[in-house]
Amino acid sequence: MPKKIELPEELAATPFSVEAGRDAGLTTKRMLGADLERPFHGVRSRRGALVTLHDRCLAYAERLRPGDFFSHTTAAQLWGCPLPSRFDRADAALHVSTMAPSRAVSGRGVIGHRVDPDSVRVVMRHGLPVSDAASTWCDLAAVMTRSDRVSGDIRGLDDLVAAGDHLVYVPRHDGGPDRPYLSIDDLARRVQSGFRRRGNAVARVALELVRDGAESRPETLVRLAIVRKLLPEPVLNEPVLDRNGNFIGRADMRFPDFRVIVEYDGEQHRTDDEQYARDERRIEDFQMAGEIVVRIRKDGLARLSVEAARVERALRSRGWTRPLS
Repeated sequence: MPKKIELPEELAATPFSVEAGRDAGLTTKRMLGADLERPFHGVRSRRGALVTLHDRCLAYAERLRPGDFFSHTTAAQLWGCPLPSRFDRADAALHVSTMAPSRAVSGRGVIGHRVDPDSVRVVMRHGLPVSDAASTWCDLAAVMTRSDRVSGDIRGLDDLVAAGDHLVYVPRHDGGPDRPYLSIDDLARRVQSGFRRRGNAVARVALELVRDGAESRPETLVRLAIVRKLLPEPVLNEPVLDRNGNFIGRADMRFPDFRVIVEYDGEQHRTDDEQYARDERRIEDFQMAGEIVVRIRKDGLARLSVEAARVERALRSRGWTRPLS
């Protein structure tokens, strides 16, 4: 039985093109070996090496032509945007855009687009060419949302807002040198730039709802449910002080005029004991400082209208009344 030819070190570490394999001395038969995957036409990688979407983008990068770049939901994932599960999959088809007049790419595992060069900016992120944050968000409006012809509701609107909140978020702690990825004004300029895009009308609606301050998609969904119940809009990530003026912590959402706080308890409360203990102490300190704290857990996301009603009861207990229309 012939001995298997080991891959050269420079090819074993990363995906490589068939052309690069030939240049390194590999035969066609060797590049069809069981230890190699063929994620895209003309590309090979070690079997089991392509675990994340970023891995698959690196593999497809071997096929990118000048002017090609990752876009739409693929770019959104590379920007770290929180997407609903149907889009946030490591094995999802990659969106690749091409500057006109070149032809859009095609092939297994890829969705190609051709775009006007003046309508998009391309930047490098994680070593890959991707649409800039503003262009990516505008593209999301086209692929993540649709209007219901009967009710007129925009399905996917809240997810688009959550992606926008992520992109404009200004970290209150050390969040790295590149955050925020853009400002709300930057986003507004791109939406209002005049370029005709599918999804522009939805993007304009969502833009009015994007805010800086939400640290997660669930926080955005809770905030939108509160606003839709015609309650006051909460202040996001606001520092809270005790009765002596000492800093206690930041509240996910707060109504300072009524001293009501809304906190979303995410998965870390179940999986991280230290984080759970810190959050419990912070909640107790909020309450001792005279705040009403409404806590919403993960299962509450399935009944946001009910959770918003809890927030309304807390506000009414502190004297809030709905303004007369």
